[in-house]
Amino acid sequence: MLEKFLNKTLLKLRNRHLLVIDILLLLISPFLALLIRLDGQVDLAYYNVALIYSSVIFLGSNLFIFYRLGLYKRYWNSASVDELAKIIYIVFFAILVEIVIFVLFYNLSWFDFDRLPQSLPLLDGIFKFIIVASSRFSIRLFERLNERRKISYHGERVLVVGSGKSGTSIVQEMQRNPQLGLNPVAFVDDDTEKRGLKIRGVPVMGTRNSIPEVITKMDINKVIIAMPTAPGSDIRDIVSICRNTGVQTRTIPGIYEILDDKVRIESIRQVQIEDLLRREPVKTDIKKVEDFLKGKKVLVTGSGGSIGSELCRQIIKCNPSEIILLGQGENSIFDIDYELRKRISIVNGKQLLTNIKTIIANIRSYDRLDKIFEEYSPDIIFHAAAHKHVPIMESNSCEAISNNVKGTQNLIDLSLKHNVDHFVFISTDKAVNPSSIMGASKRVAEMIVLNAAREHRKNFSTVRFGNVLGSRGSVVLTFKRQISEGGPVTITHPDIQRYFMTIPEAVQLVLQASVIGNGGEIFVLDMGKPIKIIDLAKDIIRLSGYEVDKDIKIISTGLRPGEKLYEELFIPGELYEKTIHEKILIATNASQFIPENFSGNLELLINKRYDNDKELIKSHLKILVPEYIPDVDIHSGVSII
Repeated sequence: MLEKFLNKTLLKLRNRHLLVIDILLLLISPFLALLIRLDGQVDLAYYNVALIYSSVIFLGSNLFIFYRLGLYKRYWNSASVDELAKIIYIVFFAILVEIVIFVLFYNLSWFDFDRLPQSLPLLDGIFKFIIVASSRFSIRLFERLNERRKISYHGERVLVVGSGKSGTSIVQEMQRNPQLGLNPVAFVDDDTEKRGLKIRGVPVMGTRNSIPEVITKMDINKVIIAMPTAPGSDIRDIVSICRNTGVQTRTIPGIYEILDDKVRIESIRQVQIEDLLRREPVKTDIKKVEDFLKGKKVLVTGSGGSIGSELCRQIIKCNPSEIILLGQGENSIFDIDYELRKRISIVNGKQLLTNIKTIIANIRSYDRLDKIFEEYSPDIIFHAAAHKHVPIMESNSCEAISNNVKGTQNLIDLSLKHNVDHFVFISTDKAVNPSSIMGASKRVAEMIVLNAAREHRKNFSTVRFGNVLGSRGSVVLTFKRQISEGGPVTITHPDIQRYFMTIPEAVQLVLQASVIGNGGEIFVLDMGKPIKIIDLAKDIIRLSGYEVDKDIKIISTGLRPGEKLYEELFIPGELYEKTIHEKILIATNASQFIPENFSGNLELLINKRYDNDKELIKSHLKILVPEYIPDVDIHSGVSII
């Protein structure tokens, strides 16, 4: 009953009420200080005049200082460390003034001040700090207790896996926002030294192996994995443990997806396949990338696509003077333009001044691109626009050449014409020993970039990597759609394997690679170990809440045109060296692998593209890319891209 009364009373206190409390308590503060100084033996007849005058004079000076320095203009229901620092500063200043007044009156023997102990102002100052701080922070204390009471009565009981910075931040937000309906009651953490400790009042009750026991003991309704830097193997293990308990499991994004380095409640989402395949975060020289892009005009082709849009998100954090979004599809360009404008105001607490320009154009149109280059004069180009779907390009070979080859040729020619400083081409592992028209067209595009770098000594380079999770047309999305339709999930071959990387990680490494080389290189991203597509399918089925074969079946349908069982990242003969970055290799002699009469044969290929003669295009590609071996033994099935 008393606690309820105090709750209601304290939470209604305002600065005018605190002023009255200050007057009452500060008036008796000198007496309390004297009482402590004299061990309770105070002769009131001897000290009464000095006490009365000192109390009134000190009160007047204190209130004047408190008011002038804004103590009565604060909202104490949400007091934090900032408010505590402000109280320390104000009270310290008030004590200094009080000491000056006391010394003056003491030396002049005014109002019997010379009868008082010289330590009185200091002791009085200590009481003042206790009075001011406790009266204010008691409001915040009861506010916090009230919030936690609401959560404990009505919120879902949450177990947080990971008690590091991210886990603590999530718990803090839950505690501060009872309307979220989440009540953090326990941590688990693999750091055994934390066991038995309390973080923000929440106990650490063991390691991941303790999860089933903690769920039962604490009556947990939801598990939140707060480990953004943990590798996918750890996430997979934790998800497996939680799945066996039947408790709902959620996670926060991986470190590559946290753009402003802050974890928020709204970041919490369902566990995705990207989380299970997450690798240990790599160290990147963010400062070097920021210095490279800051104040520059950056053009991104295909900026509405998966890679292009993520490039834009990460580039804009580096404060370029202008970012030019170039793409053919107006809807996707509209989406990334809207997203960037929404987040452009503040990133990492800093105001961004980047201009965003939106351009709808086809890279196959030389004249249209020429006008764009002339108007915007880009300093750096990231070329991510491409036709990438292997089976579709097999039956539309003229478009693969027109977009992937002619489009790249246009951009390179105009970059040379308008003196662009840096050009980065986004390639693919399918360009290595290609068996598809798409892969061969991307290999030719690599050669176009390398040839220009070699002949004109320009900082033009290529970054080559494998599949990215979650891209448009990705096998992951295909599997999810098939599961939502009740199955079956179809794979083209039980032994087929692919390299996978998350989109944010790939783009981060692309940006890192862009500042390493001097031109004419191929950078190859470390994709880790290849993943069997059938294992990927099983993981997605389980994450969707189903059992493999029991609820959703997996069937093989045969390889499609241009598909290989295994993708490669290295072309025989290319010499690869480590760079300053552990996850990026460089082919130092890449520009030497350009066949004789490259320009003439390239022109023939481009000129023949609209004859729509697939076999003719294949023969021209074979001349330019000797390692290209078209796949003739094909079967129908689902595309793996």
